[in-house]
Amino acid sequence: MTDNNRPVLCAVIGRTRHKMMQIEIQEAAKRGAQLIELRLDFLAKAPDFKRLLAQRPCPMIASVRRPVDGGRFPGSEEERLMLLRQAVVAGFDWIDLETDVADQVRRYGNVKRIVSYHNMRQMPDDLEEIYERMCAQDADVVKIAVTAGQPSDNLRVLDLINKGRKPTVAHCMGDMGACSRVLSACYGSPFTYAAFNPERSFAPGMLSLDELRKTYHYEELDNKSKIFGVIGDPVGHSLSPLIHNQAFRKMNFNGVYLPFRVPRGELADFLKSFDSLGVRGYSVTIPHKESAARLATIRDPAVERIGAANTIIRMVDGWHAFNTDAQAAVESLKANLPVGPDGTPGQLQSRTVLLLGAGGVARALAHMLKENNVPLILANRTPERSQKLAEEVGCKVVDWAARHNVLCDTLVNCTSVGMHPNLDECPIHVSFLKPGLMIFDTVYTPETTMLIREAKERGCHVLTGVDMFVRQAGLQFKLFTGLEAPLELMEKLVRRALSPIAIKEEE
Repeated sequence: MTDNNRPVLCAVIGRTRHKMMQIEIQEAAKRGAQLIELRLDFLAKAPDFKRLLAQRPCPMIASVRRPVDGGRFPGSEEERLMLLRQAVVAGFDWIDLETDVADQVRRYGNVKRIVSYHNMRQMPDDLEEIYERMCAQDADVVKIAVTAGQPSDNLRVLDLINKGRKPTVAHCMGDMGACSRVLSACYGSPFTYAAFNPERSFAPGMLSLDELRKTYHYEELDNKSKIFGVIGDPVGHSLSPLIHNQAFRKMNFNGVYLPFRVPRGELADFLKSFDSLGVRGYSVTIPHKESAARLATIRDPAVERIGAANTIIRMVDGWHAFNTDAQAAVESLKANLPVGPDGTPGQLQSRTVLLLGAGGVARALAHMLKENNVPLILANRTPERSQKLAEEVGCKVVDWAARHNVLCDTLVNCTSVGMHPNLDECPIHVSFLKPGLMIFDTVYTPETTMLIREAKERGCHVLTGVDMFVRQAGLQFKLFTGLEAPLELMEKLVRRALSPIAIKEEE
């Protein structure tokens, strides 16, 4: 697509009014788009091609999508084909033709042809056969957009790009397919599609122009880029891609960090199938931390004690598992303890901690607190899990319903209660929150959870999940790259990303 053969970003623009399309065309080019697709099916009136193509800042693609392909064109198929032919004659640089109609619109002049296939429902079993037929349809570029039903579907579309007989743009739609949109740059895709406006996506899972440029640095990726990612379900809320990718750029490290949504119980199959991508390491979050520990060949001492891993690194002899949650959480607590009446720093060993939860983070912190000789009491909504953890670390346990009766000076929330999007939930009744009580909420999306907000109002000493999140990410970054993490940059990025959430909550 360009002389330097670098990956290109194609901004997709669809508005009902010509004036808004014209404005967004110029703005998209200013923001880095080197190719623009105009979705003519969005226009409320018949397209004025002369007006749309005036002062074009870069090559332009015309497309008119049917509802079955995710579009809005309200007319008949005959009217749609006529509009596509008119766009060709009008002077668009590219025309997008669905595979079932591509043979009905002949090549004209220097207009290049994208032959496309969209499946908004599923990944077809015969995808490879569909692709081979499309390659025979006089295409300059073949485009495949299908809906991922499982993580391995991404590998099928990336394989089409890698081995294709023609230049190929292929990706999976949906949040499970987001990784394929970014990784296409590493596999030789001539371009990828991006929404000009992040609030106006044209297909499920489509990333915005700014996300692809500023978070994933799409145009800088190549087949030498080292691949990392975060595994979880859900994973779309994670800020890990933002901070790790920016840290890679800061440290001049050629890598990309991606979100991988992997449903519960599918981690083993995911790791095996994605070996073909050569992924170097993963951050691991809910619900896979314990599974990651079991599947690893080598476990660091913290993982052996805790039985949960939040980081796995690919080594010659298999996956090595680490847990940076434990170290980060204890470092956060020690660094943020209330100062004593005489001005001396507080001591963690002198505090009694009520810990809520028994999942991966809770397990990590419970073991680390007991190693530091901190008096500990556990409570969890599933009593069997808290009882098992209490026996492992040798501490007290109370029923979830009795947590409000516990006498402590530090409360740590390791549950997901209060995490986005459940912003109106709190893991403890507000009557428990007394002046001087230390509250540590490991949730960081949002930073100001309901627990943190209520605790501040009642004079508690609060510690949000951002501090721990940045510390554990910094430890992961060093495991991934061997480099010291730019922690100040990471914290700045997290707080900036979370600030709109905080603003909305305050309003």
